[in-house]
Amino acid sequence: MVKVRQDAWSHEDDLLLAETVLRHIREGSTQLRAFDEVGDALNRTSAACGFRWNAEVRQRYESAIDLAKRKRKEKKRALAQQVPLRKPSVEEQEVEVMETIALPALPTQEPATISYEDLGTSVPAITFDQVIHYVKDLKKQYEGSYESEAKISNLQQENGKLQEHNHTLQQQLAKLEKQYASVQEDYQMLIQIMDRARKMVVFDEEDQVANTAFRMDKNGNLEQVAR
Repeated sequence: MVKVRQDAWSHEDDLLLAETVLRHIREGSTQLRAFDEVGDALNRTSAACGFRWNAEVRQRYESAIDLAKRKRKEKKRALAQQVPLRKPSVEEQEVEVMETIALPALPTQEPATISYEDLGTSVPAITFDQVIHYVKDLKKQYEGSYESEAKISNLQQENGKLQEHNHTLQQQLAKLEKQYASVQEDYQMLIQIMDRARKMVVFDEEDQVANTAFRMDKNGNLEQVAR
């Protein structure tokens, strides 16, 4: 079952992580084994434990780390006095290599899919190629996250501009509607005035026709007679 946890680290979790890593350093083991052990105990991935150690916990235990390294060296010298000199094993050489690699501070958020097993380092042995591959993956993730944030920022700016433009258009539409209503009122009033004027002209013509009378004179011509 894949271990995936997104909750925050408690003080007890950090303390367990620090004690386990320091114990592995004193015993001549690797930090990867310590991360595996803590991951099993806290139901977290080894990668999450490594992130937490390098980002938050390690700087608080610098003096304890130095003391653990001295203890390990003293233990090695004591064993060397008891057994003939021999060439250091591959695991011991890799421990020394890991001590010289200063990993950058990493974010505290736990990745959901990255683990040391995914990087091919489920065994204690680790090579420089694997470290380089791991750092390149981190760089790609960081660049992808930065590009996504830039796209979101651009979209938010465009959305803000569109909202402002929409607000301006709504204001212009309201102004045009008001002007149209005023023109309609003026037009109706003009129609009413014209209709009243037309009716007045018709009434005048009818009155003139009604008040006009004609008669025929002795020569047979029509002449108007005033009433």
